[in-house]
Amino acid sequence: MGRAFASGMERMSSRVIGFVGLGNMGNPMANRLLAAGHDIVVFDPREAVVATLVDKGAKAASSVADLAGQVDVAFLSLPMPDVVRAVAIGPDGLADGTRVKVVVDLSTTGPRVEEEVAGVLASKGKTLLDCPISGGAAGAGKGSLALMVAGDPTVVAELTPVLEAFGKVFVVGERPGQGQTMKLINNLMSTAALTISSETMVLGVKAGLDPDKMIEVLNAGSGANSATGNKIPQFVLPRTFDFGFAIGLSSKDARLCLEEGDRLGVPMIVGNAVRTLLNITRDSLGPDVDMTCVIKVIEDWAGVEVKGRAAK
Repeated sequence: MGRAFASGMERMSSRVIGFVGLGNMGNPMANRLLAAGHDIVVFDPREAVVATLVDKGAKAASSVADLAGQVDVAFLSLPMPDVVRAVAIGPDGLADGTRVKVVVDLSTTGPRVEEEVAGVLASKGKTLLDCPISGGAAGAGKGSLALMVAGDPTVVAELTPVLEAFGKVFVVGERPGQGQTMKLINNLMSTAALTISSETMVLGVKAGLDPDKMIEVLNAGSGANSATGNKIPQFVLPRTFDFGFAIGLSSKDARLCLEEGDRLGVPMIVGNAVRTLLNITRDSLGPDVDMTCVIKVIEDWAGVEVKGRAAK
């Protein structure tokens, strides 16, 4: 499949790219493809979001099946594994498309679902590239994402110039599911940094420390991490809580990582504690609040607020 795809690509003057899912990550990524000069066809059930991309030169598809008949490569940026499964291999999904040959899954789907999707697509003569991403909505807009790719090496090589519109490409394996495992590990480490940093920031404020000064000290010392360097100073101290990733999705990613740990027999003691705090936040404040709102739960328990000079 990989060699056939590669030779076909060489004969094509230009490949048509499809993009399904135009949310916080998908929309800026689709915009980057347009800015790079690619012909793209987009689908999302929200017509207003599609219209903004059509105004910039994209073509709208009326359905996933319609898109699958118009494009050579389809990118997916979808919120949940069941949605990825339905779009990729469900009724009227990409697997039955008359033209599409390669599906690139940018979602956080989990290795088990990714393997299932890859198998069904392969039975229909199509290839799946497992390509989850990290870097948030800001990284998607800037083209500074980390892409964790696993799949057929020939197809990966052919599509790397396209993927580089999104950021830096890291080839982590040749088997779909390996990219997902790498992403789940990354996300659990990121949320572990956020949860422990939130707890300790609340502790410091309760003890009378200035939160802006705390961040300054932590980032100069051994406590520095992705939360102290970015999420807390930019989205917690100003009290905007708009990093751009929902707590429900963060909780889902933690669950998928812990399930993989169970499957492989790896104890995840700290990971389970992280998931517990994410779930409490989700259940207390709702699944759609920003992941940085995890600190609000701890603040409520402690009776203090971590508020910096930048807060309005």
